[in-house]
Amino acid sequence: MKAMILAAGRGERMRPLTDHTPKPLLLAAGKPVIQYTIEQLVSAGFNDIVINTAHLGQQIKHFLGNGKQFNASICYSEEREMALETAGGIINALPLLGKKPFLVVNGDIANDYPFHQLHKQKIDLAHLVLIPNPEHHPAGDFHLAENQLLAVQGQPTLTYSGIGLYHPDLFKHTAPGKTKLAPLLRQAMAKNQVSGEKFNGFWMDIGTPERLKAMDEHYKHA
Repeated sequence: MKAMILAAGRGERMRPLTDHTPKPLLLAAGKPVIQYTIEQLVSAGFNDIVINTAHLGQQIKHFLGNGKQFNASICYSEEREMALETAGGIINALPLLGKKPFLVVNGDIANDYPFHQLHKQKIDLAHLVLIPNPEHHPAGDFHLAENQLLAVQGQPTLTYSGIGLYHPDLFKHTAPGKTKLAPLLRQAMAKNQVSGEKFNGFWMDIGTPERLKAMDEHYKHA
């Protein structure tokens, strides 16, 4: 199974750190954030990796190269300076991802999720890993009922972790361009085509300088 790391975000909340360095290359415990994800994926058997790039993307390509140093095969889906949002970025990368289900991981999270178990996960159009709502996102995203995701207002919800399996058919009716992922997922949820699971392990979103510092401290003492 192929994996895609989303690395095209501008990192506005990280400025001025991201004015000259793309967010995936910011350091935590002396290592670029994206390197943790690559090493985690490779150790779980995901060696064929696609990375989308936009802001300062050449720096990412220069550092990671073809992935050989990580025992991976890395190719790039370029979005130039205008990032295409999550769904748009995935659609742009579909020629590299193929016709089978693939894994997508946000490039700005830290976690100890057991990725290896996803090789055997059966999906319809998508399967999302959800977490208890973090402090910075108390409202949550989706409701999980008997392993099916529901977009239900006013009920206890969980937050999307940035880890999910997707079938290319989820995107087949969406034209290329700047497109958000959530509306496509909600349409599929209405037809019971999105499954999910709750993950209670270590997870962090590296969206602010403060959370980058927390990741740095975590790995220094890991």
